[in-house]
Amino acid sequence: MMSLFSLGFISLLVFAIAHKNPHYVGDRTSMVHLFEWKFNDIAKECEEFLGPMGYGGVQVSPINENLVIYGRPWFERYQPISYKIISRSGNKSEFSNMVKRCNKAGVRIYVDAVINHMTVNIQPAYGVGRSSAQPDKLRYPAVPYSSKDFNHPTCTIQNYNNATEVRNCELSGLQDLDQSKLYVRKKIVQFLNSLIDLGVAGIRIDAAKHMWPNDLNAIYKGIKKLSSKNGFPQNAESYIYQEVIDLGGEAVNKFEYNDFASVIEFLYGIILGKMFRGQDSLTRLQTFNDTDTWKLMPSGDALIMIDNHDNQRGHGAGGATILTYKNPKPYKMAAAFMLAYPYGHPRIMSSFAFTDPNQGPPADSYGNIISPKIVNGECVNGWVCEHRWPQIYRMVQFRNLVNGENVHNWWSNGKNQIAFSRGAKGFIAFNVEGSSNLLKKLQTGLTAGTYCDIITGEVINGRSKCSGKSVQVGNDSTALIEIPSNGTEGVLALHILVSATKSDKEKYNKYETIYYIIVLSEFLIAGETVKHTCRSIISL
Repeated sequence: MMSLFSLGFISLLVFAIAHKNPHYVGDRTSMVHLFEWKFNDIAKECEEFLGPMGYGGVQVSPINENLVIYGRPWFERYQPISYKIISRSGNKSEFSNMVKRCNKAGVRIYVDAVINHMTVNIQPAYGVGRSSAQPDKLRYPAVPYSSKDFNHPTCTIQNYNNATEVRNCELSGLQDLDQSKLYVRKKIVQFLNSLIDLGVAGIRIDAAKHMWPNDLNAIYKGIKKLSSKNGFPQNAESYIYQEVIDLGGEAVNKFEYNDFASVIEFLYGIILGKMFRGQDSLTRLQTFNDTDTWKLMPSGDALIMIDNHDNQRGHGAGGATILTYKNPKPYKMAAAFMLAYPYGHPRIMSSFAFTDPNQGPPADSYGNIISPKIVNGECVNGWVCEHRWPQIYRMVQFRNLVNGENVHNWWSNGKNQIAFSRGAKGFIAFNVEGSSNLLKKLQTGLTAGTYCDIITGEVINGRSKCSGKSVQVGNDSTALIEIPSNGTEGVLALHILVSATKSDKEKYNKYETIYYIIVLSEFLIAGETVKHTCRSIISL
């Protein structure tokens, strides 16, 4: 009979080999997509905000050289002309510096990799780094690729019920690489390994749906292990999450891709979009842990989001169901649920404002991206920066704290008011009723005391007062929870680090000590993290 230790070791080995671990530092649990940010600005944000606020990672826009398109739309970043690290975000030196600074701040970097295709057939074709190409002849000398490296005969995807067409034909006229060819695989692997060498933790695979799973698996097998010099465990595999849009009813299935890497779960944002728009009943979320019923990826295989750079512009799955920064109240509620409920690896979207769906990021008259300007902690000058909204970054901290705790004390009114706790560490409630206030004595699972609602404020004056709502939890762990239907916020959240009582202040200090000891152990003793972390906690 196999021992429990052996079974556990095999489980960890499978998890590592399958590219499903984001390798966050310490107790961090979430990443943010800083869409179209410059490398120097990302580095600064890692040091000044993301690291201190508990974010685990940053997804950056494609970093390789892309086609320059008139008007500089955002989607030019998704038309590669070479694999040189040069883009509107910066050059290789700036990228390398950013990765080092973010890793030092405890924030991992994930690169959006475009390996399905090159550019559309356009002339003349020049890249941001001044490389040129001849798309009409399928020639990309800066890689180099030639016509023999692309799928033939040339065709355009029209029938999504034909898997061969979806994977071998061109997506919106983008010239389709043939990843079954060893030379193409070699060039892609060289590019991805150059990112690993620079210290990134993982890769988003753009348009994975349009590549054969066996070809992708072969490419992933060629990717180097992460380096312990960059703070990763010995022999750790990169985190890979694949863009496979599967809402059901098509030939390509997302479950073809999750044996060897993670998959972006597009159904997730659609489901929550309907729920928090009031188009479906919140009470149904009680069964959200049953992934089969909801047709979701297994939790450990799924990267989840409320919106992304595609579907917030009305394409890429979801349509008008998708919530964005333009719907602030339900958007913040959906994000709060995502960060409170124990499913998947969350990614926060950080946008720039747009009216035209093709519009590029804020830029000067020469097309140079303008850095976000921070005023009173939030972004202005055309940048939205949802990751800096207090209601969102405090929920990122909530998830870090309650990670590993089960859902308890589920309550609903049978319609669109729900609440639940995460063990004895956190509690959250939602009200999506159009005209009914939530006013109910509920079981929070928390110890007695006064708690600050992290959605409307924080602890102030030496942990004696709340800047927003406060909630009194009784000796039986119940509390009167109130969320008006017409309020600015439709969610209320409490956790053990926002108690404004003296006894909980002492608990806070103890937790803070444990947290920093855990992080130090992981940094200093790679490979023996569990052993030394346990030893540190016991010694308190």
